[in-house]
Amino acid sequence: MATTNDLKNGIVLKLEGGELWSVVEFQHVKPGKGGAFVRTKLKNVLSGKVVDKTFNAGVKVDVANVDKREMQYSYRDGDDFVFMDTETYDMVNVPAGTVGTAANYMLENTTATVAFNEGAALYVDLPAAAELTIASTEPGLQGDRSTGGTKPATLETGAEIKVPLFITTGEKVKVDTRTGEYLGRA
Repeated sequence: MATTNDLKNGIVLKLEGGELWSVVEFQHVKPGKGGAFVRTKLKNVLSGKVVDKTFNAGVKVDVANVDKREMQYSYRDGDDFVFMDTETYDMVNVPAGTVGTAANYMLENTTATVAFNEGAALYVDLPAAAELTIASTEPGLQGDRSTGGTKPATLETGAEIKVPLFITTGEKVKVDTRTGEYLGRA
């Protein structure tokens, strides 16, 4: 247990209903009259939903123990993704729902940060950009600018992104893992 005076950005709170919320930003407010309070912006760890919540100053809040570990993606086992802890070499199965869209940019041996709470995986965080090879794309026709100079391309992971017309099959490209946007040639 901690109080609202101990809040920091990034700390994870366990609020009513047992849901986990990460503190995005907070502000202590002391109005001229009345009691002090803490205005926070909280992000749901699982759904990503962001809400504003106000606490009275000094109120006790439940701080969740979130363990972030550097792990390496090994292989896919049915609906689960198997990650190896880079320190202990333990193998951990993470459900596909927890991995989410990160699966579109993960190859075997990709290093990721996996967050755990009470032994359960909460989410998988990839580096901001990934280098992947274009598995297939149509040849770009010179003069075809009706689509803003982009065309669809399939990555080696199976994900589809938009790339400039000059990109060809077999080229390595950098992709933003958060938005799926093309960032440039690798």
